[in-house]
Amino acid sequence: MYHLTSWGDRREDTYESDDDRNIFLKILGEVCLFYNWVCHSYCLMSNHYHLLIETPDANLS
Repeated sequence: MYHLTSWGDRREDTYESDDDRNIFLKILGEVCLFYNWVCHSYCLMSNHYHLLIETPDANLS
């Protein structure tokens, strides 16, 4: 299990609109399918996100 997070540059907003958030979630879904990740939870904030990812096949390194 991994807790992943990333902040915007200088903690500025990461997403400009709901469309940006939807695109992020679409890409996250594709990555999870490709790498066989299980996304147990996510939280999209205005200037950062949190993901709780399980990687059954390999570690993230």
